Amino acid sequence: MLEDGRIFRGSSYGATGTALGEAVFATGMTGYQETITDPSYARQLVVQTAPHIGNTGVNSEDAESRRIWVAGYIVRDAARRPSNWRSERSLDDELVEQGIVGIQGVDTRAITRHLREHKTMRAGIFSGEAAQATDKELVDAVLASAPMEGSRLAEEVSVDEAYVVEPKDHGWEGDPRFTIAAIDLGIKAMTPVRFAERGVRVHVLPATATLEDVKAVNPDGFFMSNGPGDPATADAQVKLLRSVLDEKLPYFGICFGNQILGRALGFGTYKLRYGHRGINQPVMDRRTGKVEITSQNHGFAVDAPLDGATQAPEERYGRVEVSHVSLNDDVVEGLACLDIPAFSVQYHPEAAAGPHDAAYLFDRFIELMEGTRDGRTANLSKEPVDAAHPAGAATPNNSDNKTEDKK
Repeated sequence: MLEDGRIFRGSSYGATGTALGEAVFATGMTGYQETITDPSYARQLVVQTAPHIGNTGVNSEDAESRRIWVAGYIVRDAARRPSNWRSERSLDDELVEQGIVGIQGVDTRAITRHLREHKTMRAGIFSGEAAQATDKELVDAVLASAPMEGSRLAEEVSVDEAYVVEPKDHGWEGDPRFTIAAIDLGIKAMTPVRFAERGVRVHVLPATATLEDVKAVNPDGFFMSNGPGDPATADAQVKLLRSVLDEKLPYFGICFGNQILGRALGFGTYKLRYGHRGINQPVMDRRTGKVEITSQNHGFAVDAPLDGATQAPEERYGRVEVSHVSLNDDVVEGLACLDIPAFSVQYHPEAAAGPHDAAYLFDRFIELMEGTRDGRTANLSKEPVDAAHPAGAATPNNSDNKTEDKK
C-alpha cells in the first residue's frame, strides 16, 4: 500500500506482519544480499527491479553489516530454492529469521514506474492478520509512519564500540602505511577492507565520536561513511567534520560523508525525487573526463554550483569544485576542496556489490595523506590509478573476487 492509495497485491514473503517505511527501487541485477544488509536502507521498503531474486541464496561472507536493515522487501519472482555453491541458506529463511516482512508476486515494474512518476513515498507491506484491515485503515497506517525527511538514523545503525581493521588481516605484508579514523554512519563492511588491502589501518568509531576520540587514534586521515537518513539532521557530524578540517587533517567521505562535507562547507542538501539506487549509475569524473559505472544508494544530494571553482560559503575553507556529476540528471556526485585536503563522492567505490571503476578513489586518498605528511599538496586532478591497488601492495586473498564469484 502506497501513501497515495495505490495497492499492489501479492503473496507473503519472509516474515508475516507489517512493515512500514519509504518505498524505493534498486536497479542492481546482482548483489541482493549486500543490498538488504546495507545500513543506508534503514527504514526503507526496497523494490528490486531485477525480476528473479534469491536464486543464489545467502551466505556468511557477503553481508555488509551485522544484520538486515531494510524495513521490508518487495520482489516479483522469488526463487523456490537457491542453487549456488556458496549458498548456506535461502533468502526466504533469512528474512523470516530476522523478522523482515516482504511480499512477492507483485508487478515491480509497475511499482517502479509509479515511484518514478510520483516520487518516493511512504508505504506499507501487510500480511497475515494485518492484511485483513480495510484499505482506508492500511492507508491511515502508512500516513501515520515517519517520513524520511527529518529522520536522524545514523546513530541507530552505527556501532556502539570502536574497533580496528588491520591491513595484515587482508593481504597486506609489512607495517601499515597510514592510520585513519573512520566514522561509522552506516558503514559497509567492505569499505574498511578496501583501505586495509592498501596498507591502511582503520579505526572505526561510532557516529557519536568526538574530536578527542578522533585525535586519540593519532590518525593520518579522517573518513566518514555512507549512512541512512536526512543529512539536514547531522549537525553533530557536521560540527565534528569542521573541527577536523580546521586541523587540516586529510578527509575523504562517501555518500552520507559527501553530504556532510557539503554541509560543512556551507552548502545545503535536498531530497531527490526518487534517488539513485543500484550498481549501474553513470558518473563523470570531471577532472579526467572519464566515465565510471558506479554503485549508489542515496535519496538526498548536495546543492552546489556545478561549473568551475567557487568560494565555499564557509569562507575559511577556501575554494571548492564539483568533481563528479551524474550523467543521468546532473546531480552532484563529488566535491573536491582546492585549498584544504578534503574530497568526497556520493557513490560507493568499495563496490559491494557493483563495478570496480571507482576503486582508484581509495588510492587518491592515500596520495592525499602522503602529500599532507610530506608537506606538499597532492595533485588530485591526475589520472586515476588503473589498478585496484597501488604498486607494491600485496594481492588481497579473495575479497576482490567476491562479486565475481556470484555473477
